[in-house]
Amino acid sequence: MVKREKIGVIVSNKPEKTAVVVIQTRYQHPKYGKILLKSKRYMAHDEKNEGKPGDLVIVQESAPFSRHKKWVLKEILRVYQQ
Repeated sequence: MVKREKIGVIVSNKPEKTAVVVIQTRYQHPKYGKILLKSKRYMAHDEKNEGKPGDLVIVQESAPFSRHKKWVLKEILRVYQQ
């Protein structure tokens, strides 16, 4: 089975060993043709608690860790700088 990967931004890391990642997808409205943004939140397992809010990350599909956590933090692409 191929494991899907998605790129998103961490919005929260308050739960222990978990990062909440928002992934935005662009799609065209079927009737009117306007480009719209849809965002979805995924809970990803972060074993070392290294992700901070604002970081750009890659998450990968995995076996379930809990009821909502079915993704794992694979790589941090860009660290958020204030």
